[in-house]
Formats: sequence, structure tokens, C-alpha cells
Amino acid sequence: MTEAYIIGAFSTRFTKWPDKTHKVLTREAYEGVLADAGLGDGDDIEMAWFSNCAMWAQGQGSIRGQVCFTPLVREGRFPERVPLINVEGGCASASMALHGAWKDVLAGQSRLSLAIGVEKTYVPDDPAAQMAAFQAGIDCLDPDEWRDYYRAAGEQSGKPFEEGPGRTVFMDTYAMQASHHMKKYGTTQAQIAAGAAKNHNNGALNPLSQYKFQLTPEAVLEDREVSYPLTRAMCAPIGDGAAATLVASADYLKSLPRAVQDRAVKISASALTGGKYRSLDEPGLSRLAGQKAYAMAGIGPHDIDVAEVHDATSFCEIYQAEMLGFCAEGEGGPFVASGATALDGALPINTSGGLVSKGHPVGATGLSMIFELAAQLRGEAGLRQVTEPRRALAENGGGVIGFDEAACGVTILERRH
Repeated sequence: MTEAYIIGAFSTRFTKWPDKTHKVLTREAYEGVLADAGLGDGDDIEMAWFSNCAMWAQGQGSIRGQVCFTPLVREGRFPERVPLINVEGGCASASMALHGAWKDVLAGQSRLSLAIGVEKTYVPDDPAAQMAAFQAGIDCLDPDEWRDYYRAAGEQSGKPFEEGPGRTVFMDTYAMQASHHMKKYGTTQAQIAAGAAKNHNNGALNPLSQYKFQLTPEAVLEDREVSYPLTRAMCAPIGDGAAATLVASADYLKSLPRAVQDRAVKISASALTGGKYRSLDEPGLSRLAGQKAYAMAGIGPHDIDVAEVHDATSFCEIYQAEMLGFCAEGEGGPFVASGATALDGALPINTSGGLVSKGHPVGATGLSMIFELAAQLRGEAGLRQVTEPRRALAENGGGVIGFDEAACGVTILERRH
């Protein structure tokens, strides 16, 4: 099989950028990824994948990527006539974009393909537009289906499903899953808080994170309740940002300077799965995505040295540690609370600070995970650097189908040398 390599990875800082447009963020990520790859221009790019979820609610749909790249094409920074595919799959959109770029290279269609994610979820002057982008991540055609599903699950989990002002169905459904996990396995709110504090402390070491303050588990527990057992410090914030990667074929990589070759990171696997209405006790779609990725890479969970998982809430790190086989089912709480996922733990998870601290500009999130893991594999993560990692895993889920995400991507990266 043809091999595919990341030769460039870049992320802007994630925060609220009210004065930066989508085009400005696109330019920053694009110019940044070219510079990281040591390329003076993008003339060799043969395909591009543009990830975004919210732009339609802010006035631009259909040809989002083409619109954002128009100034770059006009200036000769991005090559003319290159096809650009718009990708939308909830919070998993950026992983889908990377998957497309990876397939371009494996299929022999492109020697160099771009994946870029750009998002503005903070709309200070239009709260309705801000919320619309998130509301699109659930079935808007038959809402009674998920309402009935959540009411029944609420009875099972011991946390009744409620709707009303000041609530969000997404955080409530995470809270229901956490409550069920607590009821079934004895997971505690303190264990969730331990993971949240660890990630906030990691984020404080990350110059690109949205939140840069440290927290103790006690402070996490004392923060404002969003939906029990989740407090505000356990939930990802609203924010903006962009991230990008350049994926190259092996022969293109060989044509580049030695310094670029030495920093290249191999994509060993990229697996996608789709969500469904499942029971609370049935494994989630990331279990299958992880299994597919491990098989593709010819490894197992024990071979992963560092990981980024989609902690839209801090319960997710506990859950995904189980789904991805890093610990046994039901043991995610003790696993995280033990320090196993800390920077100096047996398997560091969310070294970037995770979504709860780094931030979560939806369409850029998955590629920001790749940027963090590439930095770790290159030994360029600074104060967050873990000890000589060889393999890394990113898990990125998006949208909601019952208690599943609508889509999930698992990517495995490997250091070349």
C-alpha cells in the first residue's frame, strides 16, 4: 500500500476571535501549514478539503472553502483550478477532511493534499446564529424520536431528561451517560473532576489553548453546575480557530529537503464510523473505529504512547479510554484518577489540554488534535512533551444520534525514525 505522511501541521490559538473573519483564520492556518512544511508556496497542492460547520448560519453556505480561499487564489498563494471539497460532519468534520486527504494520497490521485478546518462559533451580536450551528448537530426533522429516546434513557440512568431555558441537549445527554456510568460502575464525580483538572493544567502549558489557568479537582467540583454531574470546568467552551495539515505521498516526501523528511509523521491508520440509536449498555461507535484503526495499523491499544480524545465533557475521557481499549470497561474513572493519563503517566491523554481547556471550534478540532500529536511525535511539544512517543492516536466524534455521535474518526500516527 502507498504510504501517506504529514509533512506540515499547524493550528492557530483557539479563543474568541470576534475581529477575525473566516477568511483571516483560513489565511493564518494555510500560511502556517506551508511554513511548517518548509514550502514557500502551495503550487504542488493537488486537492484540498475544507472543514466547517457553522458558516452557513453566519451567512455563507454551499461553497464555504472556495469563498475563504478566493483571496489566496487571487494572490497566487493557492494554486488555481485546484478542486476543494467542503466537508461537514459535526465536531468530526476535520477528521473527515484529513481522511479525504489521506485517501487522495493512498489512491495515487495526489502527491500533496491539504486538509484545513476553520470555525467561528462565537457570534457576540447574534446569539441565534451561534446556537443554530450546534442545533444542526441533531435530528431536526424528527425531534420527537430523540426526545422519546432520551426520556426512556433518563428513567434508566436515574437522570430525567429535561428541556428548557439555560439548558443544552448536548451537555444533558453527556450528563445522562455519565450518570448511567456512575450508577453501573461506581464512577464518581471526583474522578471526572480529576480528569478535568489534569487537562486544564495541561492547557496552562499550551500557548495555543483557550484557557490558560490551572485548576484543582476541588475547584472543578466547586464550579457552576451545568448538568449534574458536570460542572462548567468539565465542559468545552465556545471559541474560534483554524488548523491544517499537508498530507504527502512517499515519493513526494523523498523530493523534499532532509530537514522536512526528518519531521514527517506517517499516517498509519484513518478509520471512520457512523452512529446509531443504541442502548446505554452498548459500546459506542468509537469502539469500532478504534478496532478498525488498530487492525489497519497492525497494532493494539497497548502500542499507543500518547492520545488526544474528544472530551467535549470530561466524562468523555473516561468513556473513550474504555472504548479505545486503554483500560477495561467500567475502569475509566479509576484509570484517569490514578494519574495514568497525566503527562508523566503510563498513557498521556489530552496533552494539549483537551477540548475543555484547549477549546473546541468545531470544524477545526480534529485537525488541532493532529497538530498536537505531530508535535509530540516530533519532540516539539515543549513543556507538554511526553517521553519519546512512537505512536499516537486521535479520536474525534461529532453530531448526535441518541447516545452515539453521528460520526467518529480515529487516526493513528507514527514517528518515522
